[in-house]
Amino acid sequence: MSYPPDPNNPYGQPQQPPGYGYPQQAPPAAGYGYPQQPPQAPGYGVPQQPQYGYAPVPGTIQANNGYINIANLGPVKIATMGQRFLARLIDGLAVSAVIGLVMALGLAGSLGLVKDTQDCSGKYTYGGSNSAYYDCLNHQNDAAAGVVATMMIMVGVLAVFNLLYEWLMVAFVGATLGKMAMGLRVVKESDGQVPGLGGGFIRFIIPIVGAFLCYIGAALVYLSPFFDNSGKLQGWHDRAAGTVVVKK
Repeated sequence: MSYPPDPNNPYGQPQQPPGYGYPQQAPPAAGYGYPQQPPQAPGYGVPQQPQYGYAPVPGTIQANNGYINIANLGPVKIATMGQRFLARLIDGLAVSAVIGLVMALGLAGSLGLVKDTQDCSGKYTYGGSNSAYYDCLNHQNDAAAGVVATMMIMVGVLAVFNLLYEWLMVAFVGATLGKMAMGLRVVKESDGQVPGLGGGFIRFIIPIVGAFLCYIGAALVYLSPFFDNSGKLQGWHDRAAGTVVVKK
């Protein structure tokens, strides 16, 4: 019995199974013949734009709004020159009170020594064998030497106090009494920590060196934040020490 021809096989050729007589080729993989590109990380080769809320680089000014980004502190407000001036004024009053106290004590001691001296020429007659006269003169000389020694000790005490007050207070606390009263603090711009012995000494000694020029150099150092166009109000002593004065 015959069958009608298959419309898909009009010549009646027997159907061969797929791949009969010829090796079937596997379909090429995606991108066959072309080297595959490795997947690229987002933004590969292209600088990424900062996203909202990212942490700015420490030491940068925020849109000139008076805030600076400090590592470990975040955005903090830069102390104004008015605040720094008031802090310096308070420090001056505190130091002056100590200086006045030391000078009063030194003056009282000097007056006591002078009071004990006598007028040798009025009480004793000058003579070759008059030992009382020479003893009186020696007593006057000792009193004069005591006054000079007292004044030198007083100057030394004040110098040491001024050094330790400004240097060590800023080095270990980050603020003097005046800065504490104004809520100011001196910190390192790099990490927000207190300046330490080295930074505190550099910040202290530069105005002192400037004071040798009839105090003109010291005045320029303290006014130098006005010349800072970075917006950080850093004085020359701050730049040398790597510090910045901020409002807590």
